[in-house]
Amino acid sequence: MTTRSRLPFFFAIFLLITAGITLATLRHLELGIPWLSGEQRPVWMLEARVDFEARDEPVLASLSIPDDPPGFRLLSEQAASPGYGFSVVEDAGNRRAEWSKRVADGQQTLYFNVQLVPDDTNTIRPPRRKPKPDAVFWEEPQATAVREILQQAAERSSTPESMTRELIKLMQPENSAQNTTLLVSGANYADLLVRMLNHANIPARTADGLQLEDARRRQQLRPFLQIFNGERWLTFNPQTGEQGLPENVLLWRQSAVSLLDVVGGDKSQVSFSMMRQTVPALQLARTEASENGLGFLSLYQLPIEEQSMFRMLLLLPLGALIVAFMRIVIGIRTSGTFMPVLIAVAFVQTSLIPGLVAFVAVVAIGLLMRGYLSSLNLLLVSRISALIILVIFITTAISIVGYQMGFNTGMTVTFFPMIILAWTIERMSILWEEEGAREVLVQGTGSLFVAVCAYLAMSAPLAGHLTFNFPELHLVILGLILLMGQYTGYKLTELRRFYPMKAYD
Repeated sequence: MTTRSRLPFFFAIFLLITAGITLATLRHLELGIPWLSGEQRPVWMLEARVDFEARDEPVLASLSIPDDPPGFRLLSEQAASPGYGFSVVEDAGNRRAEWSKRVADGQQTLYFNVQLVPDDTNTIRPPRRKPKPDAVFWEEPQATAVREILQQAAERSSTPESMTRELIKLMQPENSAQNTTLLVSGANYADLLVRMLNHANIPARTADGLQLEDARRRQQLRPFLQIFNGERWLTFNPQTGEQGLPENVLLWRQSAVSLLDVVGGDKSQVSFSMMRQTVPALQLARTEASENGLGFLSLYQLPIEEQSMFRMLLLLPLGALIVAFMRIVIGIRTSGTFMPVLIAVAFVQTSLIPGLVAFVAVVAIGLLMRGYLSSLNLLLVSRISALIILVIFITTAISIVGYQMGFNTGMTVTFFPMIILAWTIERMSILWEEEGAREVLVQGTGSLFVAVCAYLAMSAPLAGHLTFNFPELHLVILGLILLMGQYTGYKLTELRRFYPMKAYD
């Protein structure tokens, strides 16, 4: 007689568990759904305020706005500009907020709000086209000074990055060289560095950054220097030469376009206010789910009514796992195979104590009525049908009595599965006749104990969060149940039979 190999079975179990964990991890990484329900994440709320004085003529105001800034992820954006038309336009790859009005006069104030989420995985994207250095023309004596300073920086460097650092060192105010003093005086320092680097055949540009601090108002942008090293844009502090973006700095503008343009107005200026908030990570994931490529896999895309149904339905596999473990490994006897799961679901709806009281009351009254039906010698189908009707009457009476006594939980007794209750009463009655009241007590107590264990597992906030937000974890539960199906050893409750053997030790 040949024994069938279990290797394919265990390999299939391994695939099930691996697939469940992998898909759940992918959902966590791609959709941002947290493993814990109470996890919080920071969100920065930024407000750009544009002020200008209109000249009683048509107005068009254009503000450069963030486009996928490094270190952050754009969550939402909106404008507050009563009386103005507003739109977000893309001009040569740059996003701009535009306000327009037929006629405006006097002091005007426009607002643009964005919500940003810190995201370390978001870095400066490489450009679609390799940038080229801009042509720069210098007049004498600046041309000679630029040539000499660039020659000194080139002698001390070997890469665009080191060239930039050395140039910034040479251009520091403490450097009293005549060429440095000549160039820096009366010039925009950041723009001067950009022109000099472009003259040295290194593509360079300025970027405006905003230092994020909670509850700050009327903040101004800080200039940063960016160069292209042949592969990607690198950011430098133009004052110190430090490479990289400082912590909590948002690059509001990364292109060579102007920050603010106002047609039909004078004395225009822009300032920024900011505030840091914390929001539940799950709420943040829901907001972003529709924009994510895997968002269609989320149950949050379903109507609210169906979400409520699935939230309860997806708890059943966890209850089935508890029942399988209790029956197969522990060895607790229950009335019916998976009746404890349905009772546990009812407990989730009614809460534990009212559910226990209602269940015991219904079963006890039902057993008394079942004894009377037994004396009538009815056929099985008629007896069960009559028992179902009686169970409905019993639960209705309990609900009415509970409501009259001021217990609102009595109204939720109707969540008990009527058919299962009727069949449980029938089985217990037959068991009473065949094996006595002791066996009825053992199986009834076992059913309630397993139902309570399943209820405690199913009602845990973490269980509800994981089963609904990571439904692929049910593959892991399926694998564990199949593994327990192969268990043929002693149940824990059977080990007491070997207790007398200790006398022979």
